[in-house]
Amino acid sequence: MRTCLECSEKIVGREDKKFCSDSCRNAYNNKINKDSTNFMRNVNNKLRKNYRILAELNTEGKSKATREKLITKGFDFEFFTNILQTKTGNTYYFLYDQGYRSLDNDYYMLVKKEI
Repeated sequence: MRTCLECSEKIVGREDKKFCSDSCRNAYNNKINKDSTNFMRNVNNKLRKNYRILAELNTEGKSKATREKLITKGFDFEFFTNILQTKTGNTYYFLYDQGYRSLDNDYYMLVKKEI
């Protein structure tokens, strides 16, 4: 006898079925995929916010913005997903496919990686 992974009710139907209903499937997956700690949730929220800001300011794939403009929108320079060092010595900080690098006079070049 097979039982639902969420509520332990008896499962009727296909042999490979794991849940008795869509709501049980959703509840189970939400429980498993939720951020396990406040710290993780806060970091993910900051990454999402930084990504949204870069995407909003960089609609053409390559643009410039001032440090002040980024900070005013709530950008946090301490949160990014990876760093790219180019052969010419430039350092790009990326949030997934949206990136930036420091220029002179508190300007930043915003770029988007082609995926």
